[in-house]
Amino acid sequence: MNNVVEMPLEGLLVVDMSQFLSGPYCSLRLQDLGARVIKVERPDGGDLSRRLYLSDTEIGGDSTIFHAINRGKQSLAIDMKNEADMAALRKLLARADVMIQNFRPGVIERLGLDYESVKAINPSIVYASISGYGEEGPWVKRPGQDLLAQARSGVMWLNGDEGQGPVPFGLAVGDMLAGAAICQGILAALVRKGISGKGSHVETSLLEALVDFQFEVLTTYLNDGRRMPKRSEFRSAHAYLSAPYGVYKAADAYIAIAMTPISRLQDLMDIGDLAPYRDDPSSWFGERDTIKRIIADKVATKSVDEWLSILEPADIWCARVLNWEELMAHDGFKVMDILQTVEREDNVSILTTSSPIRVNGARPHGNRAAPLVGEHSDLIRSEFGL
Repeated sequence: MNNVVEMPLEGLLVVDMSQFLSGPYCSLRLQDLGARVIKVERPDGGDLSRRLYLSDTEIGGDSTIFHAINRGKQSLAIDMKNEADMAALRKLLARADVMIQNFRPGVIERLGLDYESVKAINPSIVYASISGYGEEGPWVKRPGQDLLAQARSGVMWLNGDEGQGPVPFGLAVGDMLAGAAICQGILAALVRKGISGKGSHVETSLLEALVDFQFEVLTTYLNDGRRMPKRSEFRSAHAYLSAPYGVYKAADAYIAIAMTPISRLQDLMDIGDLAPYRDDPSSWFGERDTIKRIIADKVATKSVDEWLSILEPADIWCARVLNWEELMAHDGFKVMDILQTVEREDNVSILTTSSPIRVNGARPHGNRAAPLVGEHSDLIRSEFGL
């Protein structure tokens, strides 16, 4: 039933000239919502992420990350040093609704495909640009790579325990957040286009997305005397939140406990040593590490299920910490139906995620794997007369 749902972006043509993660993540979301995405790649190797390996697994000659982020797209091979190919690309852009690019600043201008140039051939196009650090300033020419953007954003000082030094996220959060932000910009610009017929140029960067990601804690910092946050030295989970907020080791596994009055935990868990702190909320932050160590000692005496049977009926915010194997075996995950198998004619078959968005009660599923380099060049050239 999911495959027959009419998707909101059906009929939309997206020309994606980006590579690696941020731009392709954006076009993946648009594709999941029904847009046709034509991925423009170099004939000699294509998107560099085809060889960006997270493990030694290779499927059909490409990395798993390339397959994950480019499923369902079409590939058009364009040699950007060949004027005939560039003329064909400009002809395609004249028909496109959206163009996405994440070249380093200055490169797209040298190619003659900056916003003003593309607008001249397609005034109503929605043109999206992602960079590392914006279009001006001392970082413009620096590599717009996720770890480096995290390093410059301050976000690493929110992770881990105090004394650990800066701790990066174990995911390319800058890329994903920038891709999500530019996707929002594109959708807003498409609404404007639908109302006025006018196109737009929407822009973001990895650094801007990471700053926005921190809007809650940055606003506290900016309006609280600019005091630097201090992470807990023990079981830290949020630099600004008091005990018991954190993850604790039980007798058999781990349990997360969120915002909860210390007095309630003392009573429910029978922790006598919390008595000095139960009615003093200021101590829940000031004595955070001491309190968390007391709680940790008690949590270690029972299994996670035993603690959940005590805490959950009392409406304490807590949860078992799951690994991927446990997550995917759980009925709460299975009912979401968020995995799908995509395939290609050369016997490529990939089990991957599907869209996080449901439309009219249904989650869209596709069956098409990521393309080979230039796999759809003949089809696209014939269709658009390139």
